[in-house]
Amino acid sequence: MIKRMLIANRGEIAVRIIRACKEMGIETVAVYSKADEKSLHKQLATVSVCIGEARSSDSYLNIENIISAACLTGCDAIHPGFGFLSENPQFANMVMKCGMKFVGPNPTVMEQMGNKSVAIKMMKEAGVSIVPGSYGAVSLSQGKKIADEIGYPVLIKASAGGGGKGIRLVPSSEEFIDLFKEAKEEAKKFFANDELYIEKFIENPKHIEVQVMCDQHGNCLYLYERDCSLQRRKQKMLEECPCNSISNDLKQRLYEDAIKACKYVKYDSVGTIEFLVDKEENYYFIEMNTRVQVEHPVTEMVTNIDIIKNMIRIADGVELSIKQDDIKILGHAIECRINAEDIKNEFRPSPGKITFMHVPGGKGVRIDSGVYAGYEIPPFYDSMVLKLIVFAPTRLECIRKMRASLEELIIDGVKTTTEFHYMIMHSPAFIMGNYDTGFMENLLKDLERNGKPI
Repeated sequence: MIKRMLIANRGEIAVRIIRACKEMGIETVAVYSKADEKSLHKQLATVSVCIGEARSSDSYLNIENIISAACLTGCDAIHPGFGFLSENPQFANMVMKCGMKFVGPNPTVMEQMGNKSVAIKMMKEAGVSIVPGSYGAVSLSQGKKIADEIGYPVLIKASAGGGGKGIRLVPSSEEFIDLFKEAKEEAKKFFANDELYIEKFIENPKHIEVQVMCDQHGNCLYLYERDCSLQRRKQKMLEECPCNSISNDLKQRLYEDAIKACKYVKYDSVGTIEFLVDKEENYYFIEMNTRVQVEHPVTEMVTNIDIIKNMIRIADGVELSIKQDDIKILGHAIECRINAEDIKNEFRPSPGKITFMHVPGGKGVRIDSGVYAGYEIPPFYDSMVLKLIVFAPTRLECIRKMRASLEELIIDGVKTTTEFHYMIMHSPAFIMGNYDTGFMENLLKDLERNGKPI
């Protein structure tokens, strides 16, 4: 049984995990960089350990320092949160070799699903619908041949990619070679792996993900779907659960493929299966995230299931007590990622000191955050300040509640995306649910065309 757990992360996800551990009677160890000396997660944990300088490579990505901190403080488990080392199989293996439990899937599955080309190949074997393409890493000549066969436009993608890096959209055969070389260089720079694969470009699809929860005893559950289509430069800004703009028939097929995928790879933790859905409701697997997602709170609000607690129990070898028929959709939830960014200056990061902060409250309003008034947002990490999540019986009520919550939210001292999210809540296309991955860029263009630049 897990008694003391180290959280190998920072910010709001570290705070979220610490709070869950407190409710479960588990002691926590927070690790922090010198830039996070005054962080909230450090203050909330049972024990805290400084693991290095501000740069991620010296602290939150420093495997040796993190495992040393866990051993020195008597931990029997490590939770990686999301980002940083959360999908690093080497880290998971080292945690287990040191006699601790890794709160996540087994490293073999993590490695397979972390390599996009391998994951796509396995999903094809499992009978899951996938995007036409190379189904594996290719050389330049192989890639061009496949691209010419399936037709342009195509995407060149890094096998070890993530966060929109190592991706190039190729509109025509003439541009393939140069863009392939660009993607290869970028992939090597960001992932130390320059393998690339090819897939057909699906123009402005919906981005739908299915939350899954599987234990070490062969039980696999789906916690319905989330609509993650509202993105800027391939980075999610807002998520909602469930998705009201796709058919129930399609949803059922997505759930079935998600469970099929999990059983095929013998998945044993919390994760998500991500799909693209085109306008004719053709759907395609794109990747599996072998960790907890940033947007997990909308699923928790709608199902009333604590994903973090279940993730910890699964790592502890406990069999899931929930059955699929027990999981119901109880309403609608929306999450806005409020970032410290200057929306009038191309969304550039806006680090600095929060001089005043007031957050909304009331029934169905949730704030997940690692900041407070007086806290100084460092420039070294991602720009997320907080996640504002609201729940209501219907989607329209949920939108109204989010509007009211955004009106009440005050963060002084740094620029944030609050105003932009408020604008989205009044967009007719969003209100109708008629939006896809091209929505954000089109909205920005419309605002500029109508003389209302942000």
